[in-house]
Amino acid sequence: MSDEIIDLKDALERVQDDKELLAELFDIYQEDFVVKRAALGAAISAGDIAKIKEVAHSMKGSSGNISAKPLYAACLKLEMLAKEGKTDGMPQLLTDIDGYYEKIKIYAANFKKDQAAG
Repeated sequence: MSDEIIDLKDALERVQDDKELLAELFDIYQEDFVVKRAALGAAISAGDIAKIKEVAHSMKGSSGNISAKPLYAACLKLEMLAKEGKTDGMPQLLTDIDGYYEKIKIYAANFKKDQAAG
């Protein structure tokens, strides 16, 4: 797996090289992430395994849609832990997810800036 926060080649293939659409998807992703991240944090604090699994699955899907592979992988791990009923390691995964998200925000801002300039 690539260390890139977004696999741009893969992301552009998903949107048939429509960079404007990809920029819109980044915006939608960020709005959605904030809501889902809050729900995930609440579910982990409450020990609600079913909700953790549900939200992690949803975040995994949306991360996959924009080819955010490291965040996708972290959400997959979180979902697998929840499926196994394990909470050990979840706080670290949450920290990882937050870190990846910060990098995605920077990546998306730079992508949009490049589109505006280009």
